[in-house]
Amino acid sequence: MDLKFALDFLKDLSKHNHKEWMDANKKRYLEAKDHVIEFVQEVMDQVSSFDPAISSLEPKKTLFRFNRDIRFSKNIDPYKTNFGAFLVEGGKKSGLPGYYIHLQPGNSFIGGGIYQPSPETLQKVRQEIDYSGKDLQAILNSKQFAATYPTPHSTDRLKTAPKGYPKDHEFIELLQLKHYVYMKSVDDKTVTSGDFVKLITTDFKTLHPFNQFLLRALD
Repeated sequence: MDLKFALDFLKDLSKHNHKEWMDANKKRYLEAKDHVIEFVQEVMDQVSSFDPAISSLEPKKTLFRFNRDIRFSKNIDPYKTNFGAFLVEGGKKSGLPGYYIHLQPGNSFIGGGIYQPSPETLQKVRQEIDYSGKDLQAILNSKQFAATYPTPHSTDRLKTAPKGYPKDHEFIELLQLKHYVYMKSVDDKTVTSGDFVKLITTDFKTLHPFNQFLLRALD
């Protein structure tokens, strides 16, 4: 596993983001992807010790597609300049909370939860917060969680209370969120260090109770 190789490939791709360059460097791309898949497998092996639901996943299927959808975008670059993977029971389209890995030179991050939940999922999560918001607050305010994930990843939230909830609800700030996601930035030195698997495992273990709360809401 050599994540430096993967980051170096991505750096070069960001300077030459077109099909001709990719065709000429396809071997490098496939080797970089193999390094990322190997890394994901090592992370899964460790994380499954406290979250066995992900133990049966195929590492390569946790990766997001590398080609960009440019049909409705002003940015016509055909390829992403990152490798992204989502470790979640049932696969990326399950709608369940999981663990996300984003590898990009100068902009890597890790974390998880549920991004862009369906209206039904969002309603269930808000209902669980209404019923058991103190449980979620205890998770988010715990010393380890607050130090690792101090604020929600997305600032996208409702300007007022969701329908059916009072504006002065005890947990209004949590109810207003449109995504339930927490992330942590990681510098390139950490990504390419020999301790990255250990560090990411610790941070995902910290995130685990949050994901379990979300799962409880969807049960």
